[in-house]
Amino acid sequence: MPPILRVAACHAAPVFFSARATTEKCVSLVKQAARTKANLVVFPETFIPAFPVWSSLRPPTETHDFFKRMAKESIYIDGEELQAIREVAKQCNVMVSVGVSEKVHYSAATLFNANVLIGSNGDVLVHHRKLMPTFFEKLTWSPGDGHGLRVADTQFGKIGALICGENTNPLARYALMAQGEQVHISTWPAVWPTRVVSEATTTASTSLVEGVSTSQSPIATGAKTKNYDNVAANRMRAAAHCFEAKCFGVMTSGFLDAGAIREIAHGASDSQLITQAFERSPRGATMFLDPTGTLLPGFMADSDGAVMRQDVEFLQNEEGILYADLDMDDCIEGKQYHDVVGGYQRLDVFQLKVDRSRRSPAVFEEGDWVQ
Repeated sequence: MPPILRVAACHAAPVFFSARATTEKCVSLVKQAARTKANLVVFPETFIPAFPVWSSLRPPTETHDFFKRMAKESIYIDGEELQAIREVAKQCNVMVSVGVSEKVHYSAATLFNANVLIGSNGDVLVHHRKLMPTFFEKLTWSPGDGHGLRVADTQFGKIGALICGENTNPLARYALMAQGEQVHISTWPAVWPTRVVSEATTTASTSLVEGVSTSQSPIATGAKTKNYDNVAANRMRAAAHCFEAKCFGVMTSGFLDAGAIREIAHGASDSQLITQAFERSPRGATMFLDPTGTLLPGFMADSDGAVMRQDVEFLQNEEGILYADLDMDDCIEGKQYHDVVGGYQRLDVFQLKVDRSRRSPAVFEEGDWVQ
């Protein structure tokens, strides 16, 4: 019987546009989680060095400098930042899942939205690049490939991960289910504005327990329409996956702090409007789900590892680490009802082929020249 897996989900903000400082923060949070006896520490989407939320509200003609900074502060998979995280994972004997903006050696500005799962021995277990950047993300990141559609078979159970909108892709999700996934990590941005809020009278209330949003935000024209509900949309997708796969869900969202908002709004033609849009958009939440898709309350601890708050349903408007203990035996019963990769699947009718080759811009062959 596998041991209980203690997961630490870090609801945290990066040090905006600083790969080095954010890596130091990541290392510090891993050490803090280890003192609380965590076995797996999870960070949000592109925690290092930032999420390109500026492209949601500022036009491309105003974001050249943002892209340049993003390219310079993105990290190599074999670079010193990831090496530091691998070393602390080994030192603390914990697994770490971290979202990064990845740059590559063959280009000065080809970037990928990546998630890296590191084992407790410091080895990279899974290196996944987001299959398709979503909406305005296409202004920053290139499409990834299927190489990272893998589940890590660890001593605590089988762990997989998808990034943000990939959790809407049923084929990507099924590819992980078909490998026996028991813990599904889904990583998310801090905020996802789709409307510019222009009136201070905007109200937003969200029921996390029921997954129902009543938020409605007026746009600049005065017409009323719903903004994108980060909480309801993310939980709906994560819960569906948990229910279908009969696995636990670790939803980890970023946190957008005031300093990042100021930097994004600085120099805009209407900086106040952009600031208000970020401040009033629904924030992402960090939470756990059980294998039925039901909210699984966690707990919080102080920096020394002592438990200080029990039955915490989610983190949203404050930075912190949310912990939960997961028993993989809880993934068994639901398979009696719907094992969609086994007894409840028609393998003679449906077939999924997944290409997991890593893509590169060219294949070079070397040989001796014969005169």
